[in-house]
Amino acid sequence: MDFGIFILMQQRNKHKTSHQILRDAVEQTRLADELGFGGAWFAEHHFSNYGMCSSPLTMIAHCAAVTRNIRLGTGIVVAPLYTPARLIADVAMVDQLSDGRLNLGIGSGYQHFEFERFGVSLETSKQRTLEMLDMLELGLKEPKFAYDGQFYQQPESAISQRAVQQPMPPLWVTSVDPTFLARAVRGDHHVFVSGGDGGVEKLQATRALIDKVALGEGKNSAQVPVGVLRAAYASENKAEVDRYLDCARYQRRVALSLKRRTAQIGEDYQVAETMVEGEPTLDEMRALLPVGSVDTVIERVVREIRAIKPVHYCFQTQMGDFDHPTMLKHLELWAKVIMPAVQREIANDPPHVAKPATEVAAA
Repeated sequence: MDFGIFILMQQRNKHKTSHQILRDAVEQTRLADELGFGGAWFAEHHFSNYGMCSSPLTMIAHCAAVTRNIRLGTGIVVAPLYTPARLIADVAMVDQLSDGRLNLGIGSGYQHFEFERFGVSLETSKQRTLEMLDMLELGLKEPKFAYDGQFYQQPESAISQRAVQQPMPPLWVTSVDPTFLARAVRGDHHVFVSGGDGGVEKLQATRALIDKVALGEGKNSAQVPVGVLRAAYASENKAEVDRYLDCARYQRRVALSLKRRTAQIGEDYQVAETMVEGEPTLDEMRALLPVGSVDTVIERVVREIRAIKPVHYCFQTQMGDFDHPTMLKHLELWAKVIMPAVQREIANDPPHVAKPATEVAAA
């Protein structure tokens, strides 16, 4: 199992330009590479300050030139917003530019605000994504391919760029929708999930769902590679932890407003931060997430890993307007203290064993 970072690149206010936010993301990635992290992931968002990276593949192509070993992932490519043939070619080209270090995270998207401005219906996003998965497999694996789907058609074509990783770059399907989980399992792809602001019980429920879907597909769920994304922060300074939690809450507030079409857009692309009815308090978030003292974070990360048995565990390094120099120090703390301690704790853990079908159904 390895560790990674997830970079959202938010602009909570304009005290930082988009250029500086992108440069900070590059610096975090470069440092994570030097410190031995296994992966860095870049989000995709459009038309708002929720995320300043409109093209994670472009970000990866740039970061590949300033790093040596770390794997670089799209977190995610919002598949319905792309032309399939162009996406296939770009994926292959970026895999070449990164010398085979691309992790291809694919999702269907969730923000009405973005889809409306691309002229794509969110109601058809899942079906489009399933077709896009078919086309990615064909276009990256086969010398020539054609496709005739409900939403996409492709005459027989050959993609001139070929991926370094064969038969294709690792594909990470980011969803807990059973249809997408089943598609990932059938294709022998990774599943990439997030516990949101829930605790270990939510991760256990997610693991049970993956087991159930794998069983239904006739697969050994222990062989389904799972990645997990968490908001996690360690510090002996409570005010520092509170600042991180405040940024995590900010992210949740803006995401929900964009998803529910309640976002209030101020000057140009800035989304107003508004409270969400029923949202958790900072203390409630503190009780559920792997945040707090170094010892607390180590203990909770170990519990979460044992609950979901991932091959990859990554945490969010950039949300809201969290201080960049402080986050760089936090990366060093993870690499030098937290990651080694966690690896020692789980070194002799047995492999995952799915619960019997009756127990999974009850879960």
